[in-house]
Amino acid sequence: MYDRKIIKEYKCGMEVTMEIIGGKWKPCLINYIHSGLKRPNELQKAIPNASRRALNIQLNELEQHGIISKKIFPVLPPKVEYSLTEEGKSLLPITLEMDKWGMAYKDKFLAIICNVKDKNEVEA
Repeated sequence: MYDRKIIKEYKCGMEVTMEIIGGKWKPCLINYIHSGLKRPNELQKAIPNASRRALNIQLNELEQHGIISKKIFPVLPPKVEYSLTEEGKSLLPITLEMDKWGMAYKDKFLAIICNVKDKNEVEA
């Protein structure tokens, strides 16, 4: 994690929660690790739009926050596996509900962004 220029005050639980899971790929990583994808290469294949660097940064942040644990096996080539901690498992109801809501809203969302895209093309 980086040092903030402006110290952030966490006045409510929502701010803490968003600090921990508020990354582009963090909720997905939590769900994928829960579902059995534990190796970095498996996570990369599950989220092909994410760069390896972005995934590594977010995995490191989740590890620093105590949400996941990283096990490094002493073999060559190095083998790494991630697993959820108890705190990480306590986030599952939140991330699974986010996934459920997103899947229910997906068609409406896609229709909205298609209409916006079409409207912008007509105006251009």
